[in-house]
Amino acid sequence: MLFESLHRLGSKADRVLMYPSEWSASDDLEESRMLRYARDHYGVKLKPIEIQMKSRGNETWSKSYTKLLAFNQTEYDRVLNLDSDATILQTMDELFLAPSSPVVMPLAYWKDQERGVFTSALILIQPSAAAFDRTMDAISSANSSTFDMEIMNSMYKETTLTIPHRPYILLTGEFRSNTHEAYLGNSEETWDSEKPWIKPRPSVVEECQSSCELNPATGQKDDCRVKNLWLGVYEDFRTRRDACYIPIHIHQPHQVY
Repeated sequence: MLFESLHRLGSKADRVLMYPSEWSASDDLEESRMLRYARDHYGVKLKPIEIQMKSRGNETWSKSYTKLLAFNQTEYDRVLNLDSDATILQTMDELFLAPSSPVVMPLAYWKDQERGVFTSALILIQPSAAAFDRTMDAISSANSSTFDMEIMNSMYKETTLTIPHRPYILLTGEFRSNTHEAYLGNSEETWDSEKPWIKPRPSVVEECQSSCELNPATGQKDDCRVKNLWLGVYEDFRTRRDACYIPIHIHQPHQVY
């Protein structure tokens, strides 16, 4: 899904997919067909890797260390590492022109700003053997409450080059908030408003979605623009996810691999 977006938006950088080494691009399994589709249609370079996993702690984040294997992609001068559940609205090729730094990250604006915590949802990396070794040591010694974001902050908080979170990072939860001071930077700015692949129960959606606001024109709480934006982000994710499967199953019998 990320690669379809990058391809459609015209990103010039190479696209690299790190995938579990037990998958084979030559089999007839669904995973194999998807690998071939990404390679053949979006120019993706396939990189088999060993999943980095901790059996203890939160299962949602138990495999999140794997993304840090990007430090080992030393054939590249810089690697922009993106979370797989992201929605990309524009190219970010300009980040490759940022001043030289081992790591470039935006601040996690939703965290306590006094602490200056960085988010690992988007990381611009300068791969090297030394950085990879340090990262693997940090993963092996991580405790049950330490995941990729904590590791990156522990290793690079004092030396990372900071980029603004706007326009690169926006949590979908922002649309459910009544205040946007943390994202906008101050209270004077104007706001214009579970993992997405897990379909929530209707009761969960009802509980989490923002409420419609008072419409001065009608005197009713029927201004639902923010609510619809929030719902639209998840609907767009599901639609693109479904679309990724359609060409594979329709065209696969007619393709020669």
